[in-house]
Amino acid sequence: MNIFIIIVAIILFFLNGIRIVRPTHRGLIERLGKYNRFAEPGFHWIIPVIENMYQVNITEQMIDAEPQEIITNDNLNARVDAQVYFKVKSDEESVKSSLYHVNNIQWQIVNLARTTLRNIIGTLTLKSANSERGKINQGLHTTLREETANWGIEIVRTELKEIDPPKDVQETMNKVVKAENEKIAAVDFATARETAADGEKRAKIKEAEGIKQSRILQAEGEAEAIRLVNEAAEKYFVGNAQLLRRIQALENALKDNTKIVLPQDKELVNVIGDMAGVAPIRK
Repeated sequence: MNIFIIIVAIILFFLNGIRIVRPTHRGLIERLGKYNRFAEPGFHWIIPVIENMYQVNITEQMIDAEPQEIITNDNLNARVDAQVYFKVKSDEESVKSSLYHVNNIQWQIVNLARTTLRNIIGTLTLKSANSERGKINQGLHTTLREETANWGIEIVRTELKEIDPPKDVQETMNKVVKAENEKIAAVDFATARETAADGEKRAKIKEAEGIKQSRILQAEGEAEAIRLVNEAAEKYFVGNAQLLRRIQALENALKDNTKIVLPQDKELVNVIGDMAGVAPIRK
């Protein structure tokens, strides 16, 4: 019976000393309150009561710096919030530093981030703070990385969640943005109208040039026709002017029954023949 109790006590003592470290953690084993050894992921056994194991999470973690009111350089209150992403390095020295060099890492990071944000945004106007979020993030990240260098952690990144001005200031800013957008829209509309007017002007100029060219061509055609008619008149009618005059005189004489004396009968025939375009028969 006594042997059985001893065996059970030994088994319980052994089971009580079993520790399993997951891949997401690293362990520090202390013996009688003093650091003894480092525990990698896997199975470990410690001496109950005499030894203790403290496991540290080495995965990336996110903490909220919590919203706070910050007075900007132009004396406006801005509600600012940020997030900090960090992780404990997995090597032995870093894990020891995270446990022995700083008390409550997350609380310390939150307060350091809040103080850093006040220092950075306090030197900026509200407008510049909103437009320079990248600069603020970079400044916050740099300060946290430098201040936590001996904590055994890595500041992965920082993100500025919000910079909200007071409600009345926000309404004024919205009106300013709306006015600027309307101004830009008006300028774009005026530019478009000017472009359209220029297009219409060029189209009318082209149309007028077309009409002008058409009229020039028409006038040139008419001038050419007149020139051809003149040439024809000079060629076919100038030589027959005397004959035409004689015919007109004969016509007027016969019309008034006027007696005329012809030197020879053949001349009348010749006149009539010439008028008809027939040469007289000569003996």
